[in-house]
Amino acid sequence: MTTAAVKNEMETTEAGNYFVSNYPPYSFWTPDKVPEAQLALERPPKPGNPLGIYLHIPFCRKRCHFCYFKVYTGVNSNQIRTYIDAAKKELEIYRHMPFIGGRKPSFIYFGGGTPSFLSTAQLQTVTDALNAALPWDQAEEITFECEPGTLNERKLQFIRQLGVTRLSLGVENFNARILEINGRAHRSAEIDRAYQWARATGFPQINIDLIAGMLEETDENWRSCIDKVLAMEPDSVTIYQMEIPYNTTIYKQMKVDGKIVAPVADWPTKRRWVTEAFAALENAGYSVTSAYTAVKDPNTTRFVYRDQLWRGADLMSLGVASFSHVNGTHYQNETDMDDYLARLEKDELPIFRALTPTTEELLIRELILQFKLGHVNVHYFADKFGVDIKQRFATPLNELRRLEVLAEENGELVLSRPGLLQVDRLLHQFFLPAHQTDRMT
Repeated sequence: MTTAAVKNEMETTEAGNYFVSNYPPYSFWTPDKVPEAQLALERPPKPGNPLGIYLHIPFCRKRCHFCYFKVYTGVNSNQIRTYIDAAKKELEIYRHMPFIGGRKPSFIYFGGGTPSFLSTAQLQTVTDALNAALPWDQAEEITFECEPGTLNERKLQFIRQLGVTRLSLGVENFNARILEINGRAHRSAEIDRAYQWARATGFPQINIDLIAGMLEETDENWRSCIDKVLAMEPDSVTIYQMEIPYNTTIYKQMKVDGKIVAPVADWPTKRRWVTEAFAALENAGYSVTSAYTAVKDPNTTRFVYRDQLWRGADLMSLGVASFSHVNGTHYQNETDMDDYLARLEKDELPIFRALTPTTEELLIRELILQFKLGHVNVHYFADKFGVDIKQRFATPLNELRRLEVLAEENGELVLSRPGLLQVDRLLHQFFLPAHQTDRMT
């Protein structure tokens, strides 16, 4: 990729998946590889490899116009109960399989959708089942995603009593108009109430999510959002740059209108906004610890889920469309609710597609994911994979040096801030030729 190409490519925001969350891309996972996942589950774990649990709660009050996750709206309590019962059955099948190997989870993540959409009684049912099957008394981190408008004091107190260590508030923006036009269910007053209740409840870590470049985002509004975050002083802030995957309602409208360019800020503007946000946070004493994250105190504020996954930890994921990684094999559950439920009614694991990466692909996976932290340790890859990454990836690394976004410091390859804030598109240079595609799903 030439310097000119880096400058000109992706200036406008067009439809497609920008964010790199795994490797090889999901589009290479296939149903015919499902037996590989079944074999991986029948093997004991690699000694010392951590185990995490992810539970997908696919229910929301509204579907955001930029959302590309598997979510359902307008559901009733019976539908939720049916889903919870299915997830519990999935867990029961897993708990007796060899890959568990006597391990207790070192991290648990409740994601969605909207986990806080569930009532306290529904949450009690599902968490009791999780804790009975695989006790989380040794978990270093328990994360719970929330939509501010689904919270009240009682529910937050209950969530804290479950042992949740990080509460992640999906704020995205503080402006009522921008929240509305992007399809968010909550409004500004609900954000303020939820945050104050959460602070009073005593969560060890409260994270606030923001999105740079939402529909109708402006410089003035973005500065206002950052000022608001600084005044709130959360323990951590996660900022994503708006992308428009193909299965979003924004893209569907683009197709109707015959448009190629999405009606959101271009990539240089979004990177500038995140640059400004990170600078303001650093001036307030925060530390930037990844392409998306700033934390108030890096000595006490951790992201165990991220850090262990990006170093090859096993992840057992429950729920419709959820993604797992066990004993070196990737797999995804059925992506349709009816199919997911039907498989479990027959006492079958609802695995839809899978892929077992080669050793080289696993190396690339860890390398590109750890680059999102802004630095990778050369000795780590030499010790784990027996590979000198400076030699193996000399061509893409030299390109990053030529672009003046990469340096080497004390045995680490370090991205500059401009490089870090466009890391997802730079990572494609490390993909094997067969995986060079813009279809990441």
